[in-house]
Amino acid sequence: MPKNNFSQRKKSILSKSDKSSRGKWDTKIVKLCKKINKKEEYYTTSSCSGRIIVMIDQDKKESNLFKFVSHDLIGFDDFWKYFPKKLVKLNLKFKQEPCIIHVACRTLEDAQRLLDNAKSAGWKKSGIISLGNRIIVELSGTEKLEFPLSKDGEILVRNEFLEVVIEKANENLKKSWEKIEKLGKLI
Repeated sequence: MPKNNFSQRKKSILSKSDKSSRGKWDTKIVKLCKKINKKEEYYTTSSCSGRIIVMIDQDKKESNLFKFVSHDLIGFDDFWKYFPKKLVKLNLKFKQEPCIIHVACRTLEDAQRLLDNAKSAGWKKSGIISLGNRIIVELSGTEKLEFPLSKDGEILVRNEFLEVVIEKANENLKKSWEKIEKLGKLI
């Protein structure tokens, strides 16, 4: 890719406002993104520090799919407080997703260097996902959970199970945040 084309695309992408469903930067990963974006050979295209969500269980993506989203640690009581009981009538699933970041790289060598650093920081599920107009690297953590929460108005799990799952989801988020810190130190 010609140097000017990469630089122009980077400038254009980084000048745009946040288009995430959240509408604001994810504070736990913003420092890493800024560090990456300061490098001449990289720019970020999307990122998430990890999250806990409850969503409608369906294959088709559409608006209003997410019923509960937290990018922070949650408690069992907090979960039920912010989770309206009327939603239980839907088919829902619980998910805890790991940190993820997409980075455009100037060259394949730059992409390889980023992947090497990411793997050293524990981002095991990482690789090049595009070699077309842009070289895009996806860095992803491996800590995740997913299971059906309700079906046809019936909660499928006991509170004791959900307490354990929420504890594990919080542990996984902490591991994601540690990986973000480690990668920041290597870049």
